[in-house]
Parts: sequence; structure tokens; C-alpha cells
Amino acid sequence: QVQLIESGGGLVQAGGSLRLSCTDSGRAFSRYAMGWFRQAPGKEREFVAAIRWSGSSTYYADSAKGRFTISRDNAKNTVYLQMNSLKPEDTAVYYCAASTKYYSASLRYLLSATYDYWGQGTQVTVSS
Repeated sequence: QVQLIESGGGLVQAGGSLRLSCTDSGRAFSRYAMGWFRQAPGKEREFVAAIRWSGSSTYYADSAKGRFTISRDNAKNTVYLQMNSLKPEDTAVYYCAASTKYYSASLRYLLSATYDYWGQGTQVTVSS
């Protein structure tokens, strides 16, 4: 059973940093690709970053490149999203997600439909 619990959200000033964590209570975490998505009020959920099961490959939305870093610690069943140089437009609820599927095509991991399990979300608010 996969249960994803996010933490680390909060209120931060523009230019600041936050690190989000997502922990899985199950036993197969190391087999899953993991992704972070976000949803701002009145907008659709969008892809932020993803990482394959081994951590060898990572993918980022253009808005996250150079500012955000996704990583994982399979020994701790945890995936992280380090967010630096935060902007007010980064304000959203951030969700982590797990995919049990393997795709050779990396673009599949940018799609929310690829993911089977979702966390409850954590609020990130960036003030100007």
C-alpha cells in the first residue's frame, strides 16, 4: 500500500527557499518514479519535477529549471524538492506522486496520468 505524506510547505518571502519532503509508508518506494506537481488557485495542476526510481534521471518544468532540485533517498522512502529563489508565482499547493509504470520515454513522466498515487498536498505561499 502506498501512502504519500508531504511536508515542508509554508510561507516564505520572495527569494527565499523551502525544501519539501514526501515520504511513502509502503515497502516498494525504490521501485517507483516520483513526481512533484503543483496547483495554484483557479489553475490546472501542472508538472514541476520528476525523478526515476534510481535517481539517475531527473526532469524539470521550464519554470523550475535552475531553481528547483528533485532528489530521493530510497533508504528513507523519501523524495525531496529543494526550491530556491522562490517567486510569488510559485505559490500553490504542491503534490507528490508515485508512478509504478516504467517508460523509456521521459516525457511520460511529465504527465499527471502517469502517476498512480498522490499525496494530500502541502501549501507553499511566496510573498512579494
